[in-house]
Amino acid sequence: MVTIDESAPVIVRLSAVIEAPLATVWGLHTDFAAWPDWNTDVDRVEVDGPPEAGSSFRWHTHGLDITSTVREVVPGKRIVWGGPAAGITGVHVWTFEEDGGRTTVRTEESWSGAPVDAATDELGKALHDSLQSWLSHLKSRAEQPS
Repeated sequence: MVTIDESAPVIVRLSAVIEAPLATVWGLHTDFAAWPDWNTDVDRVEVDGPPEAGSSFRWHTHGLDITSTVREVVPGKRIVWGGPAAGITGVHVWTFEEDGGRTTVRTEESWSGAPVDAATDELGKALHDSLQSWLSHLKSRAEQPS
């Protein structure tokens, strides 16, 4: 099982309970190309195919062009991606659990690299705020009536 880098100087762990079925939440989250439709922090996404281990996608968010590689997928339960961006190596783990028609989404991400070493507090806050916003956007979209 792929995990975040527990020795990284920046690690953020957050979760949200979404009042929507797992299939809805998972579908939104793993349709990378559609992220800009519901997540205003993502400007564009280019995908090469379905989200599966070894596939990559390119996306632009917060002024960064990022190429992420999917490292693990357990359909409906877990997806992990990561890669370098602007000298930062990120590993991002998402897990999903359904309980009675609602879905708990947990996210944890690690950042390491020279830029992180130089501005740990600032980049830690930026990552926290970014993930909090992501969860908020996902919750808002998933809870919209069909």
